[in-house]
Amino acid sequence: MEVPPPACLKRSLYVPTKTLMGPGPSNCSQRVLASLMNPVLGHLHPECLEIMDEIKEGIKYVFQTKNDATMCISGSGHAGMEAALCNLIEDGDVVLFGTTGLWGHRAAEMAKRYGGDVRFVESRFGRSLKLDEIEFAFEGHKPNIFFMAQGDSSTGILQRQLKEIGEICRRYNCLFVVDTVASLGGTEFYMDNWFIDVAYTGSQKVLGAPPGITPISFSKRAMKHIVERKTKVKVYYFDATLIGQYWNCFGGSRIYHHTISSTLLYALRESLAQICAQGLSSVIERHEQCSHRLQHGLSELGLEMFVPNANDRLPTVNTIKVPAGVDWRKVAEYTMRKYNLEISGGLGPTVEQVFRIGLMGENATFERVDLVLNVLHEAIQSSKRDVNEKSKIMY
Repeated sequence: MEVPPPACLKRSLYVPTKTLMGPGPSNCSQRVLASLMNPVLGHLHPECLEIMDEIKEGIKYVFQTKNDATMCISGSGHAGMEAALCNLIEDGDVVLFGTTGLWGHRAAEMAKRYGGDVRFVESRFGRSLKLDEIEFAFEGHKPNIFFMAQGDSSTGILQRQLKEIGEICRRYNCLFVVDTVASLGGTEFYMDNWFIDVAYTGSQKVLGAPPGITPISFSKRAMKHIVERKTKVKVYYFDATLIGQYWNCFGGSRIYHHTISSTLLYALRESLAQICAQGLSSVIERHEQCSHRLQHGLSELGLEMFVPNANDRLPTVNTIKVPAGVDWRKVAEYTMRKYNLEISGGLGPTVEQVFRIGLMGENATFERVDLVLNVLHEAIQSSKRDVNEKSKIMY
């Protein structure tokens, strides 16, 4: 018996236009979308390799690094997390996770699978970690590797003082890994000056490219550690020494490692080119100004930020307390149904407690801020009316 072709694939593809004001992905610019229409190239064609070289220079710029071992992992931001950890961890290594939300715990689950001896230093709920808390944990645990997210998208917390944390890592001869998936481009980040050994980010957030290709950079110190491992990196696909040869990071001849998506390369190249044209400092300033405008508008609406200390707030993913008597799902459903506008609920420790509004890339404009404020207010009022009407019916 033959399996017939599915009827659903006889219909034409339809994809609606939506305004993505959640924690990511963000909307792509027309320049980025147009790049995806270019012909597919082979993964070793010279034109493809040239684009990879250009991307490498763009990544160095946004990370503010001169690291030779700067490349992309073919996969989402989680692939960057996996690559950072599996390249560094050997069985029994003490890995300390500074957690301000979900992502430190997610990374710890990965580290356990690579044989890491996992430890934690956790922030108070809704707050960033303090330097004395981190140093106290270093004294007690003596970690080989320290991981933290600069910006945790589940809580909207920004961890500042990365330079001072990098200095602590150097004093304890510890490798420093930083997740910048939700933060890069929306707040300052200086990989070399802050003594960071591995950093990775997401293509689909501030960079404004499609998900599926993840920039990552390894310091010379990190690469020395990887090369001198007693055992091979446990995941061939994420081995930085092999991917680095494919990306021509080490000056030898390129090798075939895997078939990279040329179309994702085009989009990432164009998104990086846009940031270079605007200037990184201008892009960061725009995101910070938009977040300040959003926070001011929320205050005028009588809404409260989840993170109490303004200095701890991540500009790119803003967390707002769900008001009493309001169903966040009804609000999110309303904004999507009536305006095709995405607002997300909480994640991990903030489930059921917050709205998450993303201001990233193309969506970090005053016009989008004002739009989301108006739509959010309308949706909350609609939700409250629904609750009141149900109460009257029950009465």
